[in-house]
Parts: sequence; C-alpha cells; structure tokens
Amino acid sequence: MPWVVGIDEAGYGPNLGPLVQAAVALHLPDDDPAGWDALKAVVRRAHEPADGRLLIDDSKKVYTAGGLAALERGVYPVFGCIPNVLGRFLDHTVPTDVADDLRAEPWFDPAQSLPALLEAGELEASAATWLRSMDVLQTNTWCGQAILTPATRFNRVVDAAGSKAAALAHGLVSLMPFHLTIGRRGVYCYPDAPVLFLCDKLGGRNFYASIVQQAFPDGWVVVEKEGAAESRYRVEGLDRPVSISFRPRADGDSVAVALASMLAKYLREVCMLQFNRFWATHVPGLAPTAGYPNDAKRYYDAIRPAMQKLGLAPDQVWRKR
Repeated sequence: MPWVVGIDEAGYGPNLGPLVQAAVALHLPDDDPAGWDALKAVVRRAHEPADGRLLIDDSKKVYTAGGLAALERGVYPVFGCIPNVLGRFLDHTVPTDVADDLRAEPWFDPAQSLPALLEAGELEASAATWLRSMDVLQTNTWCGQAILTPATRFNRVVDAAGSKAAALAHGLVSLMPFHLTIGRRGVYCYPDAPVLFLCDKLGGRNFYASIVQQAFPDGWVVVEKEGAAESRYRVEGLDRPVSISFRPRADGDSVAVALASMLAKYLREVCMLQFNRFWATHVPGLAPTAGYPNDAKRYYDAIRPAMQKLGLAPDQVWRKR
C-alpha cells in the first residue's frame, strides 16, 4: 500500500491575496491509489446527492456548491487536529521562512479562529466518521505542509526567475522532500511504504524533470513518460521508492489531490476574509474582492491612497503577471 501524496494549489490566477499550495497524504490500497472506492463509505463526490457523507472533490466544485462553509465542512473533520487559531496551525504546517513572510503582511491575523464559519460541535460527528473509516483501513490522513506565498514573496520569486510559473515550481520544491519522512510516526506508520506524488499539471507544461531533481537532490530522476495526458517520473537512490505523476485535473482523479485542493482553497479563502476585512477598515464601504484580474484592478485602485498612507509599496500588495 503506497502513501499517496496529493498536491494542489489555490490562488494562482489572482493579482491579490496569497498563492496557496498544499499537500495531503493518504495510505491507500495498491489497487485503489485514487482512493474513491476505498473511502466511498465516508466520502461522496460533488455530483452525488447529500447523504451524510463528507463532500470531497475539486475545490472549485465544492466552493461553488456551498462557499467557505462547504470547504470547512469537508476539510476540518479530516484534519481534526487543526489548532483552534490560524497562527498555530501554520506553525505546524508552514516552513519558518514562509510563516515569517506571512506574518509580515499587514492584513494577516494569526489569532483568526478555526473553524472560521462553523461551530466545532457541528463537525464532531463528521470527524468521528472519518476517523472510524481510517481505523477500518488501518491508515491515517497526514497533512504534511502548506506553502502560502503572499504578494511580497510571490513577486520576489517572479523577479528572480522571470516567470510566474516559477512561484508554483518553488512551492513544489519545498513541499515534496518534506514527505520522505512520511509514515514514520503515528498509530499506523508504514515507514517503508512507497510514496506516490500526484500533482495537477502546472498550466500546459509537460516537462518536470528539473523541478523533481531540485526537490530530491540526493537521488536521480528517471523520466518514465512526458506528454499532455501525464508526465511521470521516479526517483532512484533514495531510502524508499518515490514516484511523481503530473496530470491535468488531478483533483478529480484522486481523493488525496482533492483534499489538497480543498485545503489550499480553504486557507486561501480564510486569508481573503482577513485581506478584505483589513482594507475595509481603511476604505469604508469597499466591496470585497476574490482577487481575480477582472475585479482586482477596481479594488487596487480603491486602496491605493490607503496604501500610500500606510507606507506600502505596490509590490507588497499587487502580484505581478
């Protein structure tokens, strides 16, 4: 049974707010690395009717169906160990340099309560159901890391590389090696199980060997296939088998990627609540934004006078490209 590590992002397209990348791991049967059959007793897809199971799917489908509350209802029971404030959660899941950059953002509030919208009591039954399913499978969920890249850090990476896609690659290189230690603690460990990374493709890119090599400098990368449908690699020379697959729409193919998609979107939306709340205190009557290009310019133009008063440069707020 491999550890399947799903990696996905939220917020790559916007000009405002952070880019968020997240990784979620599940120990799944060899014959069902996607996980949908193994977890069908507790998980439903967006196209299935509500029946008490957790809604886990591509975050866009979940968010469209029920907003932040729907994401929270799916994500929080799975990660029931999340501390009750955002800052403490990030202390456990975000590299120190990333956390430092985030805490420097004027809008960021580490004391944000979690869950953000729902009462914790509302989620207890769902959390208990999820834990029972993990016991039946003799496995567990492992929330490895999240990378939150606010505007200042995003622009620094883009300026250095000359490409917006570099921000995604930078996050992947940070997320992947952390998971070489997966399964070496907890109730169900499986420390020698293979690790299979499933990732959404980065735009239309088909070639990832250089990114994978950066992530695992102590191994050597073998290209198994590279194409529009899938780009697949394995890494030799490490202390356990490691393979990586990049696919379009991977969040629809795998429970682990869907959960990573939902966790990334959840953290992005919690941050946008804070972002909008902060700027509304400085610009009364300002309508909130999701940060996407069509609306971001309206919002940015409205907050520019306040930015000047606060001594904030454009690169600290507006993401390039």
